[in-house]
Amino acid sequence: MRAVLQNDKKRALCGRLVPVCGAAALACAPLLSGCAGPVETRPAPAPGGARILSPQSVERARRAAEHARLVAAAKRWGLEQVPLTPPAPPERKPEITARAGFEVSHQEEWGLPPVFTTIPTRQKIVFLTIDDGSEKDPKFLRMMRDLKIPYTAFLSDYLVKDDYGYFRTMQSYGHTLNNHTLHHPYLPGLSYEEQKDEICGMQDIMKKQFGKRPTVFRPPYGNYNQDTLRAAKACGIKYAPIWNEEVYVDHWEYREDDQKMRRGDIVLTHFRGRSDWNGTMIDDMRRFLNKVTREGYAVARLEDYL
Repeated sequence: MRAVLQNDKKRALCGRLVPVCGAAALACAPLLSGCAGPVETRPAPAPGGARILSPQSVERARRAAEHARLVAAAKRWGLEQVPLTPPAPPERKPEITARAGFEVSHQEEWGLPPVFTTIPTRQKIVFLTIDDGSEKDPKFLRMMRDLKIPYTAFLSDYLVKDDYGYFRTMQSYGHTLNNHTLHHPYLPGLSYEEQKDEICGMQDIMKKQFGKRPTVFRPPYGNYNQDTLRAAKACGIKYAPIWNEEVYVDHWEYREDDQKMRRGDIVLTHFRGRSDWNGTMIDDMRRFLNKVTREGYAVARLEDYL
């Protein structure tokens, strides 16, 4: 009862204050503030009455737009379907060891860079690597950027020195540039010092032209001996991947007798065009992407697993 009487008195007081304060609203503001009662707060409406979307809705819309963009890109480049998206890189990197049968003497005790053809993984992924550097097709850069396909380049200086800028553009798109020697020789036919000059010399070129010395090296033709790996280690190399499959414009080649891709396989192709092939790098990549996607594989970034 007492609370009811107090509320009645408050309403009566507020009723007398309103006409008195008409000409002096600022002076009466403290008195009138107690008459307003509890204030209901509501979010300000979006400009023009638009709906405010939740973060989940925004993310769904973003994914839908990206998928539509990839569908259009796949159609534009003549693919059978949109390439599969690779899983996130592993938090714990797999242990990389030399492939059985590919070891050289003293490899483990000397800590030499391992030579391998496949990354240990349970994920249905493969890794695209591209060698040499003679063909510099701007359409290739656009295609791989449009489709968001990662790849690793292994460069030989005598083939890339006429246009380092092409490979700087490639690097700016997020692709890794690695060492493939200065002149692409048959390394086992050279002395240790000659091999070291080929590998370390390319390391210097990579640092000067692309900003860093790689830790990944591929011996030309996949040929090497103990001196190759000793020289590579002396030049700062930690890994020497080769490949398990090679893709051309018109066919595939396999290292394994069963002629099948495997999870984690490294795939090789080359920067070449019509002067070497019956087709372009676009044709080569179309064959590669159609096959791996058809067989349920995504293309992942090699360096994410090293």
